[in-house]
Amino acid sequence: MRRTRLLLAVATVAVTLTGGLVATSRNDVADAAVGPITWQDEFNQPAGTPLDQSKWKFDIGGGGWGNNEREYYTNSTSNVVHDGQGNLAITARQENPNNYQCHYGRCEYTSGRILTADKFSQAYGRFEARLKIPRGQGIWPAFWMLGGGNWPADGEIDIMENVGFEPNTVHGTVHGPGYSGAGGIGGGRTIGAPLADAFHQYAVEWSPNLIVWYLDNSEFFRITPSNINGNQWVFNHPFFMILNVAVGGYWPGYPDASTVFPQTMLVDWVRVSAWTDGGTPSPTGGLRSNFSNRCIDIPAANPVDGARLQLYDCNGSNAQQWSFNGDGTLRAMGKCMDPAGGALANGTPIQLVTCNGNPVQRFTLSGAGDLVNVSANRCVDVKDWNSGNGAQLQLWDCAGTTNQKWTRT
Repeated sequence: MRRTRLLLAVATVAVTLTGGLVATSRNDVADAAVGPITWQDEFNQPAGTPLDQSKWKFDIGGGGWGNNEREYYTNSTSNVVHDGQGNLAITARQENPNNYQCHYGRCEYTSGRILTADKFSQAYGRFEARLKIPRGQGIWPAFWMLGGGNWPADGEIDIMENVGFEPNTVHGTVHGPGYSGAGGIGGGRTIGAPLADAFHQYAVEWSPNLIVWYLDNSEFFRITPSNINGNQWVFNHPFFMILNVAVGGYWPGYPDASTVFPQTMLVDWVRVSAWTDGGTPSPTGGLRSNFSNRCIDIPAANPVDGARLQLYDCNGSNAQQWSFNGDGTLRAMGKCMDPAGGALANGTPIQLVTCNGNPVQRFTLSGAGDLVNVSANRCVDVKDWNSGNGAQLQLWDCAGTTNQKWTRT
């Protein structure tokens, strides 16, 4: 959701699935970088109980929110309330019981918009909600995050958006300076049935220089600084969460004769987990392949420029002790992990060289265990699925496969 989307167009990559989700599941891999739950709301209150305002607050008003929306957001239990079935119900209604005034005149609709600003924010981690979204032309549910009140400089991460004219599609998007509004950069997934037919889990895993989107624990999009066309990456500070159901706007269009009211988004739970490396230089340790249980190793403990990195039995030696540094480099024995020749294509060997400040030497370990070269937006991959000692490493398109999964030791 954006108080931001000014045009219909958006940079989007969509994947269409006619049946169930088939991409690699987060549950299929070890998840060393996602830590304990740091915040949650399970919404297990009796029917009619108002929102827990120790965790959330309301946005209120009908100014259009930068999108020419038609609703007036209230703090009424008519729009936001526990349903007694383990859910929070956020309901859009075609009514105006209190003569609310909107930017276009007397408001036609009411709805709810809740946020954790001033209550909870966090940098990095897994942000997730289990939702059953509403449906219909002109209906626009969203689960999203903002980095502050100075938009777009503070950044925006849209975890889930759906517009009524695309009932089967979830969108995930980022916005920042130079790529905001219609220029937001994102991806989508289209499944074989309307998302409103059932509960689904919507999540991002966010670590330094990498954000990954999931639908029902299946990745559908990822982004690094290499994807934002030289613009500023502004996703390195705490963000707060927002849930809302908008009615109308430039992007979704407006309700018509086919739209049925009321429309409710049910929120089963919202949970946030820590990211264990926290974005700061990490302690030195090994990087073990989930595929072979062997560690990334400098051959013969030889720290010369151009030494080709390999897998070898984990032994705790200096040749296997890697540290993530604040400049984004991954270092061992005083030198940096590096794509050979500065190349970023599939099959580029991974080597050890003197740290030189070249952006191609930046790597990040995602919450899902992907060791990603930030410039290439490709993963460190065990070449030819070789599980033996001496197996070589290369860059390859991130595929979620076990020969691309790594765990800190």
